[in-house]
Amino acid sequence: MTNHIRNFCIIAHVDHGKSTLADRLLQLTGAISDREMTAQVLDTMDLEREKGVTIKASAVRMYYTAKDNQKYEINLIDTPGHVDFGYEVSRALKACEGAVLVVDATQGIEAQTLANLYQALDADLTIIPVINKIDLPSARPDEVAEDVGSLLGIPPETVLQVSAKEGVNVDQILEAIVTRVPPPKDLDDAPLRALVFDSHYDSYKGVIAYIRVVEGSFNSNDVLRMFSTHKDMRPVEIGIFAPNMKPTDSLGAGEVGYVATGFKTVHECRVGDTITRAAQPASDPLPGYQTPKPMVFAGIYPVEADDYPELRDSLEKLQLNDAALTYQPETSQALGFGFRAGFLGLFHMEIIQERIEREYNLDVLFTAPSVEYQVLMIDNEIIPVDSPAALPDESKIVEVREPWMTIEIITPTDYYGPIMDIVTKRRGIFKQQEYPAPHRVQLNFEIPLSEIIVDFFDDLKSRTKGYASLDYQFLEYRPDELQKLEILVNGEPLDALATIVHQKDAYHKGQRLITKLKDLIPRQLYDVAVQASSGGRIISRANVKATRKDVLAKCYGGDISRKKKLLEKQKKGKKRLKMVGNVEIPQEAFMAVLKLNEE
Repeated sequence: MTNHIRNFCIIAHVDHGKSTLADRLLQLTGAISDREMTAQVLDTMDLEREKGVTIKASAVRMYYTAKDNQKYEINLIDTPGHVDFGYEVSRALKACEGAVLVVDATQGIEAQTLANLYQALDADLTIIPVINKIDLPSARPDEVAEDVGSLLGIPPETVLQVSAKEGVNVDQILEAIVTRVPPPKDLDDAPLRALVFDSHYDSYKGVIAYIRVVEGSFNSNDVLRMFSTHKDMRPVEIGIFAPNMKPTDSLGAGEVGYVATGFKTVHECRVGDTITRAAQPASDPLPGYQTPKPMVFAGIYPVEADDYPELRDSLEKLQLNDAALTYQPETSQALGFGFRAGFLGLFHMEIIQERIEREYNLDVLFTAPSVEYQVLMIDNEIIPVDSPAALPDESKIVEVREPWMTIEIITPTDYYGPIMDIVTKRRGIFKQQEYPAPHRVQLNFEIPLSEIIVDFFDDLKSRTKGYASLDYQFLEYRPDELQKLEILVNGEPLDALATIVHQKDAYHKGQRLITKLKDLIPRQLYDVAVQASSGGRIISRANVKATRKDVLAKCYGGDISRKKKLLEKQKKGKKRLKMVGNVEIPQEAFMAVLKLNEE
């Protein structure tokens, strides 16, 4: 029977105290002893603790004896806390019947609070609103409770007010979960369907799938099948999280646990897939499965060319735990051998960069991030282009389409003007506004993805003193007047510095980039021309002046023809040097592309 099971997740904006609340719940139910207790116990990666953001979902089973003396099995699924991992959050929500919505008592409702709340409502979950951090001097619990109450259409006094850090009122959350969240449906006899809501790689047991059994049941010696890849496997082991992995003999409907599949790559067991029994498979999978689609692309090159094999190995190992990371080899004239990698977003890219540098001790250079464009050719073929250098010849292109996003910004009403200014400067289109609470406005825009991937978030935070919050979703591909901006050094195009820009921005961006590069490129023994070309013509040029060797130093007096002869000889030498000379481009030059918008 499933009457004693409750499955719930915690959803919140970044840094609203989700992981701390999970810690308190684990302590209260005795799932973890005080001796084993550390802060953010479910965040196992150093990066998660440093940045204060949950990056990987995790699950844990707790037992709680409620006031009615009934013992309940409560499964908590901790969801990632950043907008880049929206798909993972949606799968975790599908594995639950209830969601605890945590709102910071000092900051109130923010963009991701709303985005995650709407996802939870779409998944038909019971929402338990909780206001956290009531112990802080700047907390406004009653005011925030009013806002949350009006948002959900419930009386403000039913919103729980807790302090996860101090452990105040946390037991009320457990009671609310037991009384308000419905138990899972009792479908033990139906064909097996289990949802994979996360996975990680273990070198001994292969890929470990985190699952929620929706219908049916299975035991450890059943042969199981993945729905999307049709791969069969006999589990190495099955079990539950308590909070460490604890093997069990069987899992039934409504339970949350894991299956050690023995698969060698995460691609064979993707997040959102359905597991069924190979002998009596279910007729169709659980709805909502998607292949994670990278949105941001960048080149990764080792600073030392000899590190290329190590970089390849490190990307392979990272991909074992992260199916959303894609990469393929590429070469660049300026940077040598490297990889073109795809990421879910800029935060995902930052995490991968830090992990390569920390876990594998590699010095790597990331080129400016770009997005995937769709190019319609004359012969009606549509080709995807994720590297500006790979854009085909303009004479063969009918149109270039770029990805557009819908973004939702929540901000105090005082910053209405600066936000409008930031978004319209970046080709954004205003759609609508709502007031979710007094003195807070929610602004909805449509904007090209290429305009928000570099420093949009930093700009937004600095203009609004850190008060605005942002959430974004992919909308569609739209054609626009886009063209390649190329940088030529000594007439040679530098592929790593190429970017795709809007026609009206090409001249200004080209000019600013040339001004920066002129100071960054070291002087040679001959003049070096640095040019920006776009739309088939040179739009800006600067010369890096030659360092002059004084060949006349040894001529004291004497005939002028001697001096002329030496100068002519130097001139010929420089001409020859210019033909064979290579210009070393320093790393700062590649970073200049990123910092163009800062002036």
